[in-house]
Amino acid sequence: MIFSQDIGIDLGTSNTAVCVKGKGVIYHEPSVVSVDAATNEKTVSAVGHEAQTMIGRTPGSVLAIRPIREGVIADYTATSEMIRHYIKKAIGKSLLVSARVMISVPAGATEVERRAVHMAAREAGARYVSLIEGPMAAAIGAGLSVMKPDGRMIVDIGGGSTQVAVVSLGDEVTVSSVKIGGEALDKAIVSYFAAEYNMLIGSTTAENVKIKIGSACEYLGEANLDVRGRDLTDGLPKSIEVSSAQIRIALEEPLSKIIALIKSTIEKTPPELVADILDNGIVLTGGTAHLRGIADLIHNEVGVPVTVAENPQECIIQGILYCLENNDAKTLG
Repeated sequence: MIFSQDIGIDLGTSNTAVCVKGKGVIYHEPSVVSVDAATNEKTVSAVGHEAQTMIGRTPGSVLAIRPIREGVIADYTATSEMIRHYIKKAIGKSLLVSARVMISVPAGATEVERRAVHMAAREAGARYVSLIEGPMAAAIGAGLSVMKPDGRMIVDIGGGSTQVAVVSLGDEVTVSSVKIGGEALDKAIVSYFAAEYNMLIGSTTAENVKIKIGSACEYLGEANLDVRGRDLTDGLPKSIEVSSAQIRIALEEPLSKIIALIKSTIEKTPPELVADILDNGIVLTGGTAHLRGIADLIHNEVGVPVTVAENPQECIIQGILYCLENNDAKTLG
């Protein structure tokens, strides 16, 4: 007898989370795959944490890549192998278990992008594949009453994209997205150091700067941080001390585009639901919701109360888990 195992995957640009019906969220791993380019078929040699340690440190024949870019598949083969890795970890080595998989996709994903995710999962060994849009999963995972007739706005700021949706009666009434997320903030910091200090820093260093002193608004306890990189003139090591205020300047442009997306989404929303949003506020999800002061910035710019969901980086996978546990016919169909 073949048994089915229901598995949920939040396939993110930076990180991937996996849940199993009856077991909960079982693990998180970076969305990174290492590939041996010396072989004709570019064999995948490592996935997740193991592959992440290779970024920037691999020999010429080994490439550490992120197969998901800005929320969509950039490398089909690597994505399929990554999903296969997750499925095997979830169901083990038993030949008597087949996988039914639910995967999140970005809001507004094209039919081609949706088909790519579906086919990648099928080729990875999933017997049945269903897709759920990220904002709806995030809203469910954040505990919003998505089946009620009043409008609720969810802003999911992930690693590769920001997705904004107004949900009501179990559906997305208005949805928008922009390919700006945590990675865009990191790139903005890299560009700032190059322009202001003629200094090159890596993406990992930029992310560390963002986490330690990055912010969207002024905050108590602002600090300075010593940052090391390479001088772009002579190629020698270089060290610069920067302040929280300087990094805030570096983040202004990408954050302004997220604000613009939220405003444009509200402008496209029916007036009755806009009134609901004023009452209910905006809920932030996604890993970048941890950025200091981002809720205050959005409140100041949009004029609507803003709250950050509990464990915002977990909301999409928790929403998928809820659907699996409750056999949600709408999202599983």
